[in-house]
Amino acid sequence: MSLPENFLWGGAMAANQCEGGWNEGGRGLANADVLPYGKDRVAVIKGELPMLAPDAEHYYPAQDAVDFYHHYKEDIALMGEMGFKCFRTSIAWSRIFPRGDETEPNEEGLRYYDSLIDTIISCGMEPIITMNHYYFANHSGCTSPGSLVWSFVFIIFV
Repeated sequence: MSLPENFLWGGAMAANQCEGGWNEGGRGLANADVLPYGKDRVAVIKGELPMLAPDAEHYYPAQDAVDFYHHYKEDIALMGEMGFKCFRTSIAWSRIFPRGDETEPNEEGLRYYDSLIDTIISCGMEPIITMNHYYFANHSGCTSPGSLVWSFVFIIFV
């Protein structure tokens, strides 16, 4: 049995699980950056323990993740060598709108995603972008209806 010629054999990652670079390139603090590993994780997820900034008592795995932010070119090149036809990734909105309520995007964040997409294409893959995969700036303005990010998502999907 063989797969259809138009089958998209590929790879995927989510920015909050893989990207890292949590405090670089003008990126703002995101919800995943303050989600600790260990005994307090569930309490933070449930909202029982407010976690508005990282502290020295916890380990935050999303801050470094697999460091895709610094290694995406070689990682994607390896996927291209494997014959992948597509690569799905998500956007860390706190890299584009660090606080979530800006009226202008962070140019360094835009350059990162522009380079990421160019790299995917140059390695012979089709980029597939997930608009949101559990990642918002850790600032109340970002997650409020009417914010720029919510308006952007509303315009695209409605």
